[in-house]
Amino acid sequence: MPPIADITIDPSLRTRLQQGHPWVYRNHLIGAERLDSGQWVRARCGGLTVYGLYDARSPIGLRIYSRNGPPDQAWIHERVWEAWELRAPLRDNGQTTAYRWIYGEGDHLPGIVVDRYGDYAVIQTYAESVQTIVPTVAAALRAVDPQLRGVVQRPRLDDDDADEARPVLLWGEWPPRNLVVQENGLFFHVDMLYGQKTGLFLDQRDNRRTLEGFVAGASVLNCFAYTGGFSLYALRGDAAEVVSCDVGRGLAEATAANIALNRLPVERHHFETEDCFTLLDSYAKAGRTFNVVILDPPSFARSRTNLHAAQRAYIRLNMLGLRCVEPGGLLISSSCTAQIGPEQFRHLLGEAAAQAHRRLQIIHEAGQPLDHPVPAGFPEGRYLKFIIARVQPLV
Repeated sequence: MPPIADITIDPSLRTRLQQGHPWVYRNHLIGAERLDSGQWVRARCGGLTVYGLYDARSPIGLRIYSRNGPPDQAWIHERVWEAWELRAPLRDNGQTTAYRWIYGEGDHLPGIVVDRYGDYAVIQTYAESVQTIVPTVAAALRAVDPQLRGVVQRPRLDDDDADEARPVLLWGEWPPRNLVVQENGLFFHVDMLYGQKTGLFLDQRDNRRTLEGFVAGASVLNCFAYTGGFSLYALRGDAAEVVSCDVGRGLAEATAANIALNRLPVERHHFETEDCFTLLDSYAKAGRTFNVVILDPPSFARSRTNLHAAQRAYIRLNMLGLRCVEPGGLLISSSCTAQIGPEQFRHLLGEAAAQAHRRLQIIHEAGQPLDHPVPAGFPEGRYLKFIIARVQPLV
């Protein structure tokens, strides 16, 4: 291992770091100006010493891994094994073969995620510095699970050229482009190499199953449907009608393929390839309503500089969605914007209800599933908000 550089952290951060927060922004680092991205450092903050990877490009200048020394191969293997053991209930139920194996900071491996689809694993990182540990993590994945057939890496999530970059095979064999995985007994086609995220939005798995119990006999509008995740659960839950909407090319065909794969009633489903804001606005103006409206948009803010615009977008989206819900029906609204916390999201829904002249009763609230654990001292890791609310007219 190369020599470890010594740097200093602003002592005002000591309490937060003692609580387990894994990030230090570059403007709180002293003595790091000449370091290279991906270099292990020993950082002192008052009487506290931590070890992490320095990043010269990311606003997060230091990702902290350990207090006892720079991680070696055995240390990383232990973290991968601990994460594997935590996911045992998902594997043991016999109905789920797709899950997040490594959730970065939540599994004490900041900046890296690993998703498992069948017998293949896909790695993504959030910063160039984290590439330092990718080969060791890939080797640990193989050692922990001998049944693994291949490990690939997708382009880095913070890379501006990610759209032009190609996946890399780190070990084993390439996964098939049209891999079939199982989630709570439903089957999905997954493109691990070029699909959004790593092929499936794994963090909504439990919330999709929850939805299934609310839709029997209902008309359902699923906005930002992607390849039909919530729509498939709604159809299995015996919804009378499901309309899916997403603007992405090929998503209507992908959703139809998933419906056919599960032998669900295709005659109850319709896909609109349209901007969801535009569709909701047109439905609201036409007076078209549904018993259940699902809003699961992508993140509206990648940084705090976009926070105000994101808040406005959430209010407008949910206001439009509320206008499309039958009295007594359900609004199912979600946010994956990490900069907006659960309390703030509830406040935004309240503002949307005021603008739509509706009353909202929250009857269910959730976040991320088992495979997205959150350290107690890292509230940013609790990014997913999922709310089911009954919609009623003002009285």
